[in-house]
Amino acid sequence: MKAVVLQSNYIPWKGYFDLINEADTFIFYDEVKYTKNDWRNRNKLLDKNDEFWLTIPISKLAVKQKISEVALPNNGWQIDHYNTIMATYHNAPEKINLQPLLKQIYIENSWHYLSELNQYIIKAIARYIGLKTKFIQSADYNLNGDKISRLISLIEQVGDTEYITGPAAKNYLKDSESLFYNRNIKLTYKEYGPYKTYPQNKYGFTNFVSIIDLLMSVKKDHIIQYLNNLNSGRDSVQ
Repeated sequence: MKAVVLQSNYIPWKGYFDLINEADTFIFYDEVKYTKNDWRNRNKLLDKNDEFWLTIPISKLAVKQKISEVALPNNGWQIDHYNTIMATYHNAPEKINLQPLLKQIYIENSWHYLSELNQYIIKAIARYIGLKTKFIQSADYNLNGDKISRLISLIEQVGDTEYITGPAAKNYLKDSESLFYNRNIKLTYKEYGPYKTYPQNKYGFTNFVSIIDLLMSVKKDHIIQYLNNLNSGRDSVQ
């Protein structure tokens, strides 16, 4: 059984869902420190001019908190984000089909915590495109020990035997790979893409925007094909 362990991000890019697609178990790792100017409370959309940030306003006090503890402001930002998404993709072929999900997220619910919102969005999009991955939270497990020990212990507690992570993790795991091997956990580094292109709002193409861009452009029944056809870029160390 394969596990992915990641912090929740705001409307993540398609590579995040590529990882979800590969996992049997996806573990939200939100019991770690909130990081400023990261993907936790913002992501990029693409209009006819260029990429731009869609950001949830977060208190400066958040840098002293865990992701799971970060509170959201009043829901005025929700209406703004909904309107921005709909205006940005007003001519998108899948706008009408995606609109009910966006209304459910931004109009019909009121969110009080960042982690709660992010996890809801990620799970809702995963189900929308047909992913069957099981979602759980690290908060429900024992998280004692140092950074690597907590990670290994979490995977063991969940009962998975393979840990899949992105290529950036090589930098901090390279000296700890033997610890996974010694605990009979296969460690696999995921290489993203190369992803197929699709018509976007602007001339040229960019991958590094929210999955909203893909969902607005491609029928939901075809999204998994974009992931399945291209998720073979894996570098296992065991």
